[in-house]
Amino acid sequence: MIDAALRGSAAVVGVGLAGIGNMAPFTGLELMSQAVMRALADCDLGLADVDGLFTVSGTASMPTVSAAEHLGIRPRYVGGTSMGGSNFVDGALHAMMALHLGLCDVALIAYGSNQRSAGGKLVTLSEPQPWEKDYPSSSYAMAAARHMHEFGTTREQLAEVAVAARRWAQLNPMAVRREPLTIADVLVSPMFAPPLTVRDSCLLTDGAAAAVMVRADRARSMRHKPVYMLGGAAAYSHRQIAQAKSLTTTVAAESAPRALAMARMGIDDIDVVQLYDAFTINTILFLEDIGFCPKGEGGRFVMDGAIAPGGRLPVNTNGGGLSCVHPGMYGLFLIVESVEQLRGAAGERQIADAEVALVHGNGGVLSTEVTAIFGTETTL
Repeated sequence: MIDAALRGSAAVVGVGLAGIGNMAPFTGLELMSQAVMRALADCDLGLADVDGLFTVSGTASMPTVSAAEHLGIRPRYVGGTSMGGSNFVDGALHAMMALHLGLCDVALIAYGSNQRSAGGKLVTLSEPQPWEKDYPSSSYAMAAARHMHEFGTTREQLAEVAVAARRWAQLNPMAVRREPLTIADVLVSPMFAPPLTVRDSCLLTDGAAAAVMVRADRARSMRHKPVYMLGGAAAYSHRQIAQAKSLTTTVAAESAPRALAMARMGIDDIDVVQLYDAFTINTILFLEDIGFCPKGEGGRFVMDGAIAPGGRLPVNTNGGGLSCVHPGMYGLFLIVESVEQLRGAAGERQIADAEVALVHGNGGVLSTEVTAIFGTETTL
């Protein structure tokens, strides 16, 4: 009953990006504000209309309060649950629920970070992780190494993910890295956590994104074609990688089926896929766990440009965290790209006749997984 009531009850009607690259001397809040103003202009709304705010930060202990003060708004409802890079996909799910219950009328999801121009380090207010805090990349390297051991995945197959992301980025004028990249380039780049090289790792950039959601009845009168949220679900596994039950199966295997069930969709209904690609192994793991291919087949699935432009499954069409942008937390950029695709506004990288997008956010060290399904009006 709850799923049926929520499905398609809210839609994204405005999106905005700002500050991608190196944007010194702007602060993260200033970059966020730029993205917010673009998202509001995109749907002909103003700050005075916003009464729901969903945001987190890697630098503020009270992120919703800080953001609201900076924007000069006093929302009726706020959400600021911190769960890593999956935050903003989760934020969209919470915004849909708040809108459905009448707790707010215009929900703003926003994020900004000056991670690169501030010196390359995101100051976090997380609880201490004394044994793992300095080595998050090694956690993903462990997952990659285990996947290679269990299933025969190769470094070349990991490199296919990076090359596919770069080919999409070459079609995106806003992407940070657009120069050619080959499998050989990935393999010979410096290795920082075996078996992962620097080209297997996401970028370190500044950047901000924002999305505006309203109830479906109001969305139909807005400027652009609404993009409806059809389903969403979250799953949580562990805080430290040492507590993970598996290094090769994530709880995306739990969140994705629940999100698809709410959306009343199957894998074959998905036209475009946006996956949180902090590292190349992420994409392979999520393709398996969400159900695009059997467990252990992800490496073979991505071969021969299968997820690149012209391949059988469009994945990370903006260039992803590997080649487009990654300012500490990337989840909101997944939503913005999905909206652009479903609006038919993605330019050279546009997927023809795209009606359904799957978005998947990842947080921590494969710790939190959130899946969302978005669709055009024809999917309601």
